[in-house]
Amino acid sequence: MAHEEGRRKFFGFALGGFAALGGVLSLGAMKRSWDPLPSVEAAGFLTVDLSPIKDGESRTIEWRGLPVFILKKTAEMKKNENRDVVVEDANYVVVIQLCTHLGCIPEWKESKQQFHCACHGGVFDADGLVVVAPPPKPLSIPPFKIEGATLVLGEEGPEYKQLTAKV
Repeated sequence: MAHEEGRRKFFGFALGGFAALGGVLSLGAMKRSWDPLPSVEAAGFLTVDLSPIKDGESRTIEWRGLPVFILKKTAEMKKNENRDVVVEDANYVVVIQLCTHLGCIPEWKESKQQFHCACHGGVFDADGLVVVAPPPKPLSIPPFKIEGATLVLGEEGPEYKQLTAKV
């Protein structure tokens, strides 16, 4: 009788151990299914070489389906330490070119150094700050990291954290 009770206890412990192991393995598998694939993570980053951009020149690029406006400021343009991205002693404006009112794409008017949103008449200055309402806030700065003369969009570097801490 004692022999059978020991055997029953052993099978109980073995069954409990297998159940616990199965639970741990299934939690690991669930976590892996929730994590984004490496290809998806890599698609979120875009590297932009800023060295060929001349003073006063602007570019619009696409990042994650969003238009990102990049402008290299001239010496005559006012500096804005709260919004300028400084790369190798040059100041750049880097903003997501979507109106913060309803998400329209404001047009860059180089002659006026302003963004004009045709939807409801919103106007932003060259730094992306609201000049004429209804936009409730400035144009957004995308997360970025600076590596030499390149800008890596999609990664929060110390420069981005410093800019967003000021706002």
